[in-house]
This record gives sequence, structure tokens and C-alpha cells, in this order.
Amino acid sequence: MNRKEDFTKAILAHRGLLFKVSLMYTENPQDREDLYQEIVYQLWKSYDSFNALSKLSTWMYRVALNTAIYQLKKSKRTLATTAIDPQMYHIAEHRDQADEENLKRIYTQIQKLNLLEKGLILLYLEGKSHEEISEIIGISKSNVGTRISRIKEKLKTQLTN
Repeated sequence: MNRKEDFTKAILAHRGLLFKVSLMYTENPQDREDLYQEIVYQLWKSYDSFNALSKLSTWMYRVALNTAIYQLKKSKRTLATTAIDPQMYHIAEHRDQADEENLKRIYTQIQKLNLLEKGLILLYLEGKSHEEISEIIGISKSNVGTRISRIKEKLKTQLTN
């Protein structure tokens, strides 16, 4: 298999994580599409540097998060609080209205987090271990645990107010 085929397979296998990062760091469909394309471009440019010391998905998360954060800083956009795209919280088709409202409230509060906190909680909600999050974000494993605990407390406080 050649490089192009390997890359295409990797993108197809992990397009969900790319979409989630794009969704979490953008406010509208056009920006989301632009960020998704930029992430794929950055992955392509750096694909040869993937050395398999970590899992492919870990490396892809790291590139995706770094690209999203860089793009936000580059454009000097301020993150406004807006409702999350319904695709994000349509987890189950038959969820009752109370659950839907609670999920919307949670994601609205997640949107208010700073860039690092948003990335950490996204990875945590994805079920990544503290070790994997540490590799992706580039902070110590113990720091991951501390920050996630603080983020949970912050979200809990925001949701009870």
C-alpha cells in the first residue's frame, strides 16, 4: 500500500474524531467545514512524521486539537456562547425531553470553557485514559487528572446556577 492509500484509510477510519474536534471549536457550518479541511491538510502535511510511538488516533487528536487552537488564535476570534449543533446531542433517537434539555445545557456550558479545558473535556468524554489525554495535550498525567476534576467542578457549579 502506498502513502496516499494509507492516509485515506486513516482519515476514513477516524473521521468521527476530526468532526468532533471541528464541531467543538466552531460556531457555524462554514467554519466547521473550513476547520475540518485544515485539519485534514495538516494531517497530510505531517503524515510522514507519524512515527507510531503512539496510537494513530492519539496522534490525529493531537494534530486536530493543535490545528483548531492555532486557527482560533490566528483569526483572533472570540468564542461566543451559542447553542451546539443538534448533531452533537442526538445520541439516541428516543431520548426524553428532560434528557435532551440537560444535554443541551451541558454542551452549552462546555462551549464556555477555555480552549484547553474544552479539549480536555472532549477527550475525557470520548473515554480516553488520562495517559492518552496526557500524550495528546502534552501535559503530565497527574495534571490531566487535576484539570479534569476542576473542569467537572466548574461545570457542576455552572449547571447548578
